[in-house]
Amino acid sequence: MQEESVEIERSSGNVFADLGLPDADAHMLKAELVARIDEVIRERQLKQVDAARLLGLSQPDVSRLLRGNFREYSLERLLRLLARLGHDVEIVIRESSSERTGRLKVAAQGTA
Repeated sequence: MQEESVEIERSSGNVFADLGLPDADAHMLKAELVARIDEVIRERQLKQVDAARLLGLSQPDVSRLLRGNFREYSLERLLRLLARLGHDVEIVIRESSSERTGRLKVAAQGTA
């Protein structure tokens, strides 16, 4: 039996950038926001139909969102969904701590 050689490449931390997709930072930010929405729904033990009512969406839309189909959602809309779930959303802009370009990130404080 022959052993196959497998090459392993370390991730940059952004799968969208690793795949060479355009707007990788925005995709990653949206994915992090959706993950936070999912976390809040799970922590509050909401059924999708109840989450849909709170979010102003249909249950099938919540299902699609939580399964990762969030391409049609803008960053602003995802932020508004978090606000509807009872979370304050604060945007902080500061100079980058390095000479490279700035980055986009989500930082959650406390628990839901």
